[in-house]
Amino acid sequence: MLRLFQSIFGAGEAQGRYPESLIEAAIERAVDGTDPRLRSLPRYRKQLRPAVLQAVDHVVAMVDSFPAAQSADRNGYGQDLRLAALFASADRMFQVFAADAALREFLAARPGVTGPVMALLLAERVEKHVMGIEMEGETLHRDVAQVVVNFRGHRLVDPAASEEKSRRQLKRRAFDHLLSLALQRIAEVRSERADLNHQRALLRRKLDTLNNGGWGFDEADKLVDQPAALQAELGETERQLSALGADDRTLQAHLDITADSLAGAPQQLWAEDLDLHLDYMNIQRDPADRSSRHIRLQELHNARGRRLVMLPVSITLGDLPQQDDFFTAAQRLLG
Repeated sequence: MLRLFQSIFGAGEAQGRYPESLIEAAIERAVDGTDPRLRSLPRYRKQLRPAVLQAVDHVVAMVDSFPAAQSADRNGYGQDLRLAALFASADRMFQVFAADAALREFLAARPGVTGPVMALLLAERVEKHVMGIEMEGETLHRDVAQVVVNFRGHRLVDPAASEEKSRRQLKRRAFDHLLSLALQRIAEVRSERADLNHQRALLRRKLDTLNNGGWGFDEADKLVDQPAALQAELGETERQLSALGADDRTLQAHLDITADSLAGAPQQLWAEDLDLHLDYMNIQRDPADRSSRHIRLQELHNARGRRLVMLPVSITLGDLPQQDDFFTAAQRLLG
C-alpha cells in the first residue's frame, strides 16, 4: 500500500542542503506515487535525482515563503482584514473550524490537547457579477453593476501542534501534489495511446472493407476518394502514436514524464500574491474609494488551472463550539 502521507521531510532542512536519506526517500516516493514499475529501469534513480532535488528545493522555498500564522480568534478576526474577508463573522469562522474533518481527526488522536493548533486554511475564491444599490452623495443609485467576491469550500490542511510541524507537513503535501500532477499526465498518455490504437484499428477495418469491394452503386462517386483520405488519416494516427512512444517504451516514457514534472515544479505548483480592494460587504471597489479595504492574500495555483486562497492560521480551541459525535447525535434523535 502506498504510504503517500509518510513524511519525507525532517526537521531543519534548508534549501539546497538535504541529508542523503531525504533525497533517497524522495526518489522512492516519486516512484511509488507514479508508477512503481519504474524500479525495473536500471538508471531510474540517476534520472530522477536532479529532478527530485529541484522539486524539493521549490517546495521548501515556497512553503517557507508563506506568511506567518494568523491568530484566528475573536481579536484576530476583528483586527485582520483577511479573516474578515474569508468569513462573514467570527462565529461562522469558529463553526467552520469546529466542523472541519482534518481538525477533528487531529484532535481525536490527541485527547486533552489544549494549546493552539496550527493549520493551513484553504478556500476557493468566487467572483459573482450582480446588480446592486450604491449611494453617491445624497443620491441612491439602483441597478449598479457590482462584483462580489465570495469564498467557499473552506477547509484546513495539515493541522499540527506547532507552526514548524505544520510547515513540514505542507512541504510533504506540496511534493505529493507534484507527483499527483505527474500521475495525471501519465494516465492521460495511457488513455491517449489507447484511443489512438482504437482509432487505428477502426481505420484499418474501414480501409479493408473498401479495398475488398465494399462500394455502393449509388454512392460510387462519393467513395472514390475515401481510401486515400482514410489512408491519410491512418498515417496521422500512426504519427501521433509514434510521438507517444511505442508500447515497449512505456516505462521509460512514464519515467520521463515524472522527471519532467518534478524538474518543472515552479511551473506545476506556485503561490502568488492576491491583492483585493473590497468594502465590508466584499464588493470590489476602486482603490481610491473611501470604503475600499486593501486585502493581500496568497493564492496557490497549479498547472491544471486549480487555484485556492490560503492563509496559515493559529486556532484557539476554547473558541470553538462543541460538536456532537455521530453516536451522540443519533441517540438524541432516536430518544
